[in-house]
Amino acid sequence: MYATERRELIEQALSEHSRVAVADLSVRLGVTTETVRRDLAVLEQAGVLRRVHGGAVPAGRGSLAEADLRERSGRHGASKRAIATRALDVLGHDFSGSLLIDAGTTTAALADLLPARLAGARVEIVTHAVAIAAALGATDEIALSVVGGRLRGLTGAAVGASTVEAIDSLRPEIAFVGTNGLTADFGLSTPDPDEADVKRAIVRAARRVILLADASKFGGESLQRFARLDEVDLLVTDREPDDALAEALENAEVEVWVA
Repeated sequence: MYATERRELIEQALSEHSRVAVADLSVRLGVTTETVRRDLAVLEQAGVLRRVHGGAVPAGRGSLAEADLRERSGRHGASKRAIATRALDVLGHDFSGSLLIDAGTTTAALADLLPARLAGARVEIVTHAVAIAAALGATDEIALSVVGGRLRGLTGAAVGASTVEAIDSLRPEIAFVGTNGLTADFGLSTPDPDEADVKRAIVRAARRVILLADASKFGGESLQRFARLDEVDLLVTDREPDDALAEALENAEVEVWVA
């Protein structure tokens, strides 16, 4: 196989799985690990990928990389809606109690579906996300509380010490949480430290933590870890995790639902 063909296959694998491992590519391409590393070096110089320990991730997935809310809303829309629909099964048919909804585009998709799903139910919803509050606030049947703080424009989320303090005083039955990255070793992560503090508070507060994450988040490691895998109860996603992540999730006793 020519070098050009190998590198095209590496790019294809990266687009499909969001992270590639040197050992896996060596077996798949039938070449030595040294040859794979040389190919990754060439692709990194071309701006296609960024090398990380044991493999590579797309070039745009640095630890501080973060798209704004509008840009993220246009990505993987069908997958996010499918994940949101599947996640609602957590509530069963007679749920009553409190929900805490994290900021994010997949959690926003879930919020869009909640009014119809909760019609007639006795449920209190809490969020710190402006878009989610606006969507749910338009429905009289929803009991909604909005946690305030300093607004972070990039994500439309309230952050800061007052936001964390308010969430620390809560104990909801279920929290629906989003993430920028998810890996076996690092867990759940996000680029911004203030956003990470709020997410940590949400994870601490909830009796049950439901992570909504499409497969593009697999293999991503942002700067700030906000939760270990064993702090999550259920992952709802659109594709089976790779072997390493699946094993780590199983060891952490995280249930996985594929939409």
